[in-house]
Amino acid sequence: MKQLQAGWLAVLFLCTGCNALTPLSNIAVGRLPDWQVCCPSTLEHVSWPCPACGRRPRWRNPCRERGPKTLFSWNVDKNCNEDKEEQDDSQPTLPQRRPNPFRMTSQDRDGNSRIDNGVDPTFAETDNDGDDDSDDQNDTIVTDRPSFTEASSTVGRGRIQLEAGYTFIHDNEGGTQRNFHSYPEMLWRIGMFADWFELRIAWNHANERLRTGGVSTTATGAEDLLLGVKLGLTEQKGVRPEMALIIQGTVPTGADAFSTDEVQPGVSLLYSWEVIKDFLTIGGQTMANRAVAGDDTLFGALAGIDPTVSPRHSYIEFSQSLTTGWSLTDRLGAFFEWFAFFPHSSIDPTVKPQYFLDAGFTYLITNNFQYDIRAGYGLNRAADDFFAGTGFAVRY
Repeated sequence: MKQLQAGWLAVLFLCTGCNALTPLSNIAVGRLPDWQVCCPSTLEHVSWPCPACGRRPRWRNPCRERGPKTLFSWNVDKNCNEDKEEQDDSQPTLPQRRPNPFRMTSQDRDGNSRIDNGVDPTFAETDNDGDDDSDDQNDTIVTDRPSFTEASSTVGRGRIQLEAGYTFIHDNEGGTQRNFHSYPEMLWRIGMFADWFELRIAWNHANERLRTGGVSTTATGAEDLLLGVKLGLTEQKGVRPEMALIIQGTVPTGADAFSTDEVQPGVSLLYSWEVIKDFLTIGGQTMANRAVAGDDTLFGALAGIDPTVSPRHSYIEFSQSLTTGWSLTDRLGAFFEWFAFFPHSSIDPTVKPQYFLDAGFTYLITNNFQYDIRAGYGLNRAADDFFAGTGFAVRY
């Protein structure tokens, strides 16, 4: 790339409507005053008119070609291209010529008549209403919240997404009443290196109050920091689901009441199917995490764990979920979900399997901002009686 006198880089942008290459210098020297001047790296999903064909396509920078969306493409793109080629071969096509964007004249070099916008009149059918009904309208935010089951997709390279919220949990068991407040449930999702790679940073603050026999005890503080990555594995094709893998672990940075004082690794496999396009989706999550139980944490002491019965120890906690999501309108969505926790190798008698049902709604305020609410309850005695929460997600 060379530096222009106007101070702009000579970046070329490709019109997806007529394949015309247009230099950014056209913007810099003011030949197209109706265009807005933006950073070249952001000129990927815009609807400015092409100077060659007059359309308002999705522009893309050939210098910023994106890689595969998933780690294992499984020849999906190849098969799609082959199907497209077969379809094209079955229909008669007219010869297409790429206009020269650097020479906008009424006649091209071989003398054929051309209109002033640089396109042969044979191919001058354009859509100038400014609407792009393709991927731009479908490129809406996809969040991990509010359901327990997280999304089987990544945010995409160059995207940053913040998800946050509040949850209230109530439980009453064995004469002990427990109220738990969780906030801000902050999760940063950062797309890096490729569309299938996502860095994840989660942090939360908790407030717990236990009341037994008229005596109340309160603990408050930060929970352990959670770090991880999400890897997009496959896109949906036929019965094969869209899949992603999360590899994560907690770092002992929290308050004494809620920190395990150890690194707790975990792994999650996410999968989903779009059963009815733009309406019905089903999915699930299979997860395994290392957990700690025992009496020598402040949390264990507050819970009344007897050190002679349950010394501090580690165990594996498995979880499984199944969820169904509906797109009620273009903006309003709903979900219904079952999930459960299954401790393995724990010697603490208070650590038992827990089963839950929950449901909620999401509302898409803009394509990059979503609001959500949810509520659920426990299905067995070991599970919390009730929980409810709300939150939001914003994509940059």
